[in-house]
Amino acid sequence: MLKRQVARQRAQDAAAADRTGVGFAAAAALRDSAAPLYRQVYLALRDAIFRGALAEGAVLPSESELVQAFGVSRITVRRALDELAARGLVLRAQGRSTRVRRDIGTAPIMANVDGLLENSLAMGFRTRVEVLEHGFVPAPAAVAAALAVARGTEVQMAVRVRRLEGLPISHLTTFLPPEIGSRITREDLGEQPVLSLLERLGVTVTHAEQVISAETATPGVAIALDVPAGAALLKIERTVISDAGRPVEFIRGLYPPDRYSYRMKLQRVGRSRTRQWRTIDKPHP
Repeated sequence: MLKRQVARQRAQDAAAADRTGVGFAAAAALRDSAAPLYRQVYLALRDAIFRGALAEGAVLPSESELVQAFGVSRITVRRALDELAARGLVLRAQGRSTRVRRDIGTAPIMANVDGLLENSLAMGFRTRVEVLEHGFVPAPAAVAAALAVARGTEVQMAVRVRRLEGLPISHLTTFLPPEIGSRITREDLGEQPVLSLLERLGVTVTHAEQVISAETATPGVAIALDVPAGAALLKIERTVISDAGRPVEFIRGLYPPDRYSYRMKLQRVGRSRTRQWRTIDKPHP
């Protein structure tokens, strides 16, 4: 009788977990980790969003469903949802459903900027970095496209804050393909720029594709950069490519505009109606 009750309860738990979109295996795994329960729930939901199991714009399961699926308290679920919101993965409003943000998987726009790689390397050596997060996650759609891997492939993700003379100047989220990420540790990322680490591994970087745009600071980013939540930030997304034509890094950087600027000189080239602007020297951070 006891075995039947246990089997029935596990079946009910599995069905509830399946309704959440995270799967029973993710829920059951909570019992096997030493991390705080809210953190485990947050990671399971984050990975489900990255995999696409919880699609962009989708309504998350209710707090009651998540409580049942993960076997945790409502307070734990709320703290996990708050963490997702602070990381800019979901939108929460009192009295309304929690939704996955629609712009998580936005594909980067390609742009060429001369001197980009040398500038990034120099900045890395002039600043101090704090590694806030490090581990392997399923690649979200935009990251998978940038790194030329299948969506859901385990890639290394690191979140870092760079400081210049003690002042935070950038919030960086870096994704590395598995064959590279498995060879770079958290300690490495805290000591050297990624471009330097790539060179150490024998990877020759030749060019990058980049988009420069803007974004408002989520609560988590605002705390890291010491700016108000909702403050306007410069956003730079960059895919770094090796001499073999393979993407070796995708990075998303957020910068307070009063602490970081991007300058370049332009020259008109071409003839008559086909004349275009072209950079004539390196940008300066």
